[in-house]
Amino acid sequence: MFMANIRGVKRMAASIMKCGITKVWIDPERIEDVSKAITREDVRRLIKQGAIKKRAEDKGENPEKKKKLEQKKRGRRRGPGSRKGAKGAREGEKTEWLKRVRAQRRVIKILRDKGVIDKNVYRKIYRLVKGGMFRSKKHLLTYLKDRELLKDGEKK
Repeated sequence: MFMANIRGVKRMAASIMKCGITKVWIDPERIEDVSKAITREDVRRLIKQGAIKKRAEDKGENPEKKKKLEQKKRGRRRGPGSRKGAKGAREGEKTEWLKRVRAQRRVIKILRDKGVIDKNVYRKIYRLVKGGMFRSKKHLLTYLKDRELLKDGEKK
């Protein structure tokens, strides 16, 4: 009868103590008290009293895991079998793209604020930057200069 109630109490205790259900320990001598617990407040009280505790985590050494981490630090285990996602979606490539795009966006914002380009040109260029059209800031500026989109013939 009280087994189902204990399951609910274990679940609540796990969420309160921020651990998994298997890590929740209930004192076998206090099972009657525990089975009567209904609210989260009751469970908190039982935790405070020591009827419910969190089991200690296993802190044993794992030599295989240690070896794997060492290899990863040295740049190993990056072969085709370990990869998920498209070529451009992997960590290194995306950060490069982000750096490039952020720099280009900064440039066009400065140009817009100075009045070197108008807002319509800014929107158009912004979309091109997002699409990855420009290799660098210099490429972006030469594009603007060649198309004569800069007012006053300014560069930056």
